Amino acid sequence: MKEQLTSLLENSKQYTLNVANAMPEKDYVFRPVKEVWSFGELLHHIAYGIEWWEANFVKGTKTEWAPPASVTGKKEVIAYLNNAYGALATTISQPGLSAEAVAGFHATLDHITHHRGQATTYLRCNGIAAPDYMY
Repeated sequence: MKEQLTSLLENSKQYTLNVANAMPEKDYVFRPVKEVWSFGELLHHIAYGIEWWEANFVKGTKTEWAPPASVTGKKEVIAYLNNAYGALATTISQPGLSAEAVAGFHATLDHITHHRGQATTYLRCNGIAAPDYMY
C-alpha cells in the first residue's frame, strides 16, 4: 500500500509543480477577480493546506488553521510546495499507518486537487495551456 500512496503523492506533486512552473513569474500576482487569491497565494494555500491536513488528518495532531503570511514569488512558492510534499512523503513512509491516516492522506490529495483545478483555470485565463494531466 505504501508504494501506491507514494506513487499517488509523487504524481500529485509533479502535476502541481508543472502547473506552478507553467505560469510566468510576472503573473504570480494574477487574480481573475479581485475577490480571490492571486495565483501565488493560491499555490501558497495548497502548500499550507498540505501541512495542515497532514498534521490534523494524517498524523492526528490537532492544529489550528493559522496560515503564515503568503509567499507569492515563483521560486519561494515552488520551494514551499516541495517542502510540504516532502514532509508528507516522509510521514506516509513511516510504518504502521492507520486507516484514519490513509483516509486523511486521501482527503489531503482531494484538497490539493480542488485548488490545483482553480490554478489551471488561472493559467487558461492568461492564455496558457494547462500541463497534461498526470495519473
